[in-house]
Amino acid sequence: MAPGVRAIITNDLGHVLLQRRLDMPVWCLPSGSVEPDETALDALKREVYEETRLHVRHAQPMGVYSGPGQRFTYPNGDQVQGFALAFIVRRWDGTPAADGEEGAEVRFWPMDALPQDLAAIHVETLNDFVQYRDTFILK
Repeated sequence: MAPGVRAIITNDLGHVLLQRRLDMPVWCLPSGSVEPDETALDALKREVYEETRLHVRHAQPMGVYSGPGQRFTYPNGDQVQGFALAFIVRRWDGTPAADGEEGAEVRFWPMDALPQDLAAIHVETLNDFVQYRDTFILK
């Protein structure tokens, strides 16, 4: 089990920021694991900065994603089952930039034109975001 966080970062047009990973050919939400002695919010801010160079100014918890649908296999064969807290980030500072270590590119995408090669574990989160009406999601 791997506790984690996911960021749905939007711009003024309502487009969502995705990261193209270097270790596998998929686009994904900025995300990552919660490290020892970190809160979920601290982990979110750290992961967002590491992967996008953006500073989170406000984050709204949207939902928890868990269970077998959150299994993920890394290119090295490591398998995890995530337990992730998804946050909506509408207030942030900075200019999006890939870190060159985990991500090759970061880019805002319109919600009605997301890339086809999207990480499977993030598809449900983005679909829920489209329908989100300020009621916490527990899955």
